[in-house]
Amino acid sequence: MRRRHLRIALLALTAMAGSVLMASAPAGADPTHSTASAGSKRSHLEDREAVGLVRIQLTGADMLDKVVAAGFDLEHGVKRVPTGIEAEAVLTAEQVAELQSMGVRILGGDEGFAWNEQADGGIRTAAKQTVQPLNHEQTVRVVRADWFTTKGQGFLYVEARTTEGQQADPVVQMQLENDSGVGTSFGFARTMSRFVDSGQYMFHRNLFKLDKRPSQIRVTSSTGGVTTGKVSDWLENAPPPLTDNPGYKSNFVDGYKTPQQLYGRAEEIARQYPDIAQIIYLPNQTNGYQRKAQATIGGTGESAVVVSSAAWGHEGGNDITVEFVDRAGANLPLSVEVTGKAIRVLLAKDASGALASTAAEVAAALETRSAGLIDRAHPYRTNAGTGIVAPSAPVALTDFLDQKRAGAPAGEVPRGPATIPVLRIGKHRDGTKPGVLIQAQDHAREWVPATTSLEAAERLVHNYKTDRETKKIVEDTDVFFILSNNPDGANYSFYNFASQRKNLTNHCPDENADPGRRDSWGVDLNRNYRVASGHDGYSGGSSVCTSGTYQGPEKLSEPEAKNIIWLVEKYRNIKFMMSVHSNGGQLFWQPGAYIADGRITTPRPPLGDEAFYWQSAGRILSQVKAYRETVVTPENVGGSSDVLYSSAGNVREDLYYTYGIYAFGWEVGGSVYNPATGNWQGGSFQPPWEGDPNLVSGHSETMEYANGIMEMFRVAADWGKDKKDPKSTLVPGGGKHRGPVDVRFETNEPATIYYTTDGSRPTLKSPRYEATDFREPGQVFHVTETTTFNWFSVDAAGNIERNYDPTKKDKRNNYRTATIKIVKK
Repeated sequence: MRRRHLRIALLALTAMAGSVLMASAPAGADPTHSTASAGSKRSHLEDREAVGLVRIQLTGADMLDKVVAAGFDLEHGVKRVPTGIEAEAVLTAEQVAELQSMGVRILGGDEGFAWNEQADGGIRTAAKQTVQPLNHEQTVRVVRADWFTTKGQGFLYVEARTTEGQQADPVVQMQLENDSGVGTSFGFARTMSRFVDSGQYMFHRNLFKLDKRPSQIRVTSSTGGVTTGKVSDWLENAPPPLTDNPGYKSNFVDGYKTPQQLYGRAEEIARQYPDIAQIIYLPNQTNGYQRKAQATIGGTGESAVVVSSAAWGHEGGNDITVEFVDRAGANLPLSVEVTGKAIRVLLAKDASGALASTAAEVAAALETRSAGLIDRAHPYRTNAGTGIVAPSAPVALTDFLDQKRAGAPAGEVPRGPATIPVLRIGKHRDGTKPGVLIQAQDHAREWVPATTSLEAAERLVHNYKTDRETKKIVEDTDVFFILSNNPDGANYSFYNFASQRKNLTNHCPDENADPGRRDSWGVDLNRNYRVASGHDGYSGGSSVCTSGTYQGPEKLSEPEAKNIIWLVEKYRNIKFMMSVHSNGGQLFWQPGAYIADGRITTPRPPLGDEAFYWQSAGRILSQVKAYRETVVTPENVGGSSDVLYSSAGNVREDLYYTYGIYAFGWEVGGSVYNPATGNWQGGSFQPPWEGDPNLVSGHSETMEYANGIMEMFRVAADWGKDKKDPKSTLVPGGGKHRGPVDVRFETNEPATIYYTTDGSRPTLKSPRYEATDFREPGQVFHVTETTTFNWFSVDAAGNIERNYDPTKKDKRNNYRTATIKIVKK
């Protein structure tokens, strides 16, 4: 019998109308720095105002969107709290004041959010409750209740939902209780925190310490609903990591690596291990670690002129000087003299001998009469340029890339466009094995993702011949590593401005093109893709060129984004993808974006895909925990728009919805539980490389998350070898029932079910069994009349139950069927 092995195509995205939120340009001091050259002076905008990491609190997603759209640079450590959203922002003192004027609260060192761990007597307004059965009338449901341990401490995390949750007057409260094990009574009443995002009720939740694992929880609503739920284990009893295997080699990466070091090592690996590794060079070159030479001359008022060279700074732009000259006499015209790379602007005089050239006139003269040395000159920012230009001594233009940040690696950074190499590792690199794409460092300042990915690559090639499990990975998968997808921005982060997030392409118009804005230029590569883009009205991408989430002038405007699409279209065996970021401590997937008005998300994955994501996440995160008991908590796992925020135009959305690739996003790092203090310590983009194993360090994060990447390879290998049909049942099964009955589907593995209730044969166009609500199990059908269910299931690898072919009719009709017969009383 011919075996059916099918990957069900994803439904196309529904077209959703929406308008892009336009925002004003960001405020803030000019973040510039300087070095004077002999015989000339730099622009007056020389000293970059001190920037620092500031913890802030916002009222909700709407304020988050406004702050990001206004150009403020928020960290990835965004955390939802009962009173809104907490985040960390890279700010100057002036920007702090501006945020405060927008209603943003600046938090002190002792104001960080922590879940309430003390019993508070419960909901004081709750009426007497009675436990309700689990049926269609239930108003309170337990979404999840997870127990986990870390560093010897137990924790219980609970999510519960009420059908009355959107009610705001009065706000619905939920009380949580737990037992102390099988057969014990409920107690320890706590009021749960209500979670609202973009005006929509999500659920109530809590995370708190417990010394003994509970068996059950009870949740009570102030509107009268009560339910109980069983407690599950989260990341407990994980199998040992590969690093525990005898003779297994690890710990290869000894510090943070620049793009040059990453690419050099990738090419060296391909030379050392040609039987299992090769380099693929991506076709679209980046902008390059290069900029035009610039100067702002004449202050910041109406008399100021911003000048930019035609040539890149390192190709001659840095040799240009511009001088504004006052001459004796009257009725003199504005003119320009060029001698070599020295430009002299001879300012005009009126009949009385007074200077008469405006900034706008000088800028126009420089653009048209500088012998091609200057290709962009304009008044400062939004000025009209009506002020009279004052004389100035020669000012040397600079690309501001001649400085090396303290502590940066030695060595000159290559200028000019960069070609990004892909390190491909696999014994069978012919498209017959499932491909896994690991993409690191879309965001320049995130240094740990690059070292984590390099460590995983080193483990593959060094252990291939000596470790049986590694050999299976290399022979059963085809792995593609992009160790740094943003080399230009990463170099800028290493050598110029550590907090750089975006690439170095400057799309800013004149009002934001002066050198004082240079640390804010660039495109957020993870907002530049085609699906659910900010250009289509989705939240989380900005149209402001200086915003940290600037989405670019159009979809796929950036070569770095075009390269990813080229890669997955050329190598169609790529079925898994991990976009590695830092430092939030999250693992997520679709949906990743929504339209804020109504919180309209991209289509949620089928229940089978969602279950496969959760199953894979449990495997991956268990291996992270195995290194030093770091736990990524359940509240930080799931659809990224549900656990993090909306990120319009992200790469995961494009790859999943367009190509059917299981695309994960990973925020490595994040909080680590410190048993010495009993608190969770937050992470950073560039933590100290070495440190206390109980605290945050780049080395520990690199090693533990490399464990997780290795497990993702095993997930892909298992997927590729999966040839078994899924099995599904209707619970309770067919038969007679006296009165209405609640039924549901169950499967023996993650699988999507297609069903009918009208007697017809099920096909891929039939209704799909869905979750009761997001992050919940499958829906419950309340059957009141005799009904026949016909169905089949398809697992994540595309295997169809009973070898059924839903695309054509045959005599077997070997789909599943069951009849629920309701006997009238």
